[in-house]
Amino acid sequence: MPVPLPPGGHPLKVDPARLHPGPDGHGGTVAPPAPSLPIVEETSAGGLVVERTRDGLRAAVIVRRNRGGRLEWCLPKGHLEGSETPAEAAVREIREETGIRGTIRAELGVIDYWFTGEDRRVHKVVHHFLLRSEGGVISADGDPDREAEDALWVAVDELPQRLSYPNEQHLAVTAQQVLARNPGLVG
Repeated sequence: MPVPLPPGGHPLKVDPARLHPGPDGHGGTVAPPAPSLPIVEETSAGGLVVERTRDGLRAAVIVRRNRGGRLEWCLPKGHLEGSETPAEAAVREIREETGIRGTIRAELGVIDYWFTGEDRRVHKVVHHFLLRSEGGVISADGDPDREAEDALWVAVDELPQRLSYPNEQHLAVTAQQVLARNPGLVG
């Protein structure tokens, strides 16, 4: 009985460079895949710090460069330090990266994603919060890591179009919905 062809009708092919010779020097098996990179778990926190002005609601965002050198509009965030909770880290990171002090008013959601660095795969979980602005001067000058090139106010209604990442755009829409249901959250 002939061997059936796989879907698509083409016989399977094996790259001969991946074959290990069998014990008799002929035939062989396919080489195993290259060893996988170690996995690192990271937890960060950040979010939207919002203030009400006579023109409406605005939120502090940062501008930074990605690994490729392209400018990106992002929500401020960073790693937890020591025994910090995600909420404590969010307040600190937002203050460091934007210059704005805030208090947590609501949880917005968690973004969970993977990326690969030169020597590892990273599983990153980022907790996002909605904060009310308690004052400060908008500036990226206090960012100890110098990741943020600038910090500026953006109208909350414009955030989904301004933010670079779809998952942060989604959080901005969530924040708009939370604020529409609870206008007193940010004063």
